[in-house]
Amino acid sequence: MSEPATSRSQESSTGFPNSGLATAIPNQFFSSILPQVEATEELIVSLYFFFAQQTRRRSPRFLTKRELAADATLARSLAHLSPGDHALERGLDLAVWRGTLLRARTQSADREEELYMVNTIANRKSLEGLAARELRLDEPLPPASKANKSAIFALYEQNIRPVSPLIAEDLKEAEQRYPDTWIHDAFREAVSLNKANWRYIESILRRWEAEGKQDEESGRDPQVEWLERRYHEGKRRLATQRDP
Repeated sequence: MSEPATSRSQESSTGFPNSGLATAIPNQFFSSILPQVEATEELIVSLYFFFAQQTRRRSPRFLTKRELAADATLARSLAHLSPGDHALERGLDLAVWRGTLLRARTQSADREEELYMVNTIANRKSLEGLAARELRLDEPLPPASKANKSAIFALYEQNIRPVSPLIAEDLKEAEQRYPDTWIHDAFREAVSLNKANWRYIESILRRWEAEGKQDEESGRDPQVEWLERRYHEGKRRLATQRDP
């Protein structure tokens, strides 16, 4: 069987970690909604919305159109369909028309906002209250740059979550500070240990910077050696404290 044709810009996935974050999607979406979906824009926007709304610490959970338009991952997913925000607008319109999403308009500061929520009974009640008052929203992500194909950003989004403005600066700094091979190896090590978070990955990079990165040919796991050193250093400190 021949392999499917792909563009040069596409890369095959290395698979998923055994224990990773997951997104909850109602079973009814697959049994009732999915068989009716014909437009690719609707499918991408609908599926991504279930994921994106869980990344906001809000109650009730909602997203604005500006936030969705600024989401770099969603922008890349829709980029091959049509230029600008046309694909996003069509996907949202179809998802609202089909009943997957709810939409309302309200004021936030000096501008009008479009709010979107998953169509549930509880959210329908919540949306009425949100639309009736002025909202104070956090600033959305900066406009997505389709040209930004930084390796560290891709690794972060594939293994952890979409890049937020707060973490973007840390990633840029790390990319300038450490070799690409170190960054890839640090992500791989963290994922293999089910510790896929930036704080842990950054600690690996800092340790390698301070102590040197051992080659894999040594036959020893650098993480195991580091833990062993910490253990023996702790024992020595404890023994020193006990001495009169």
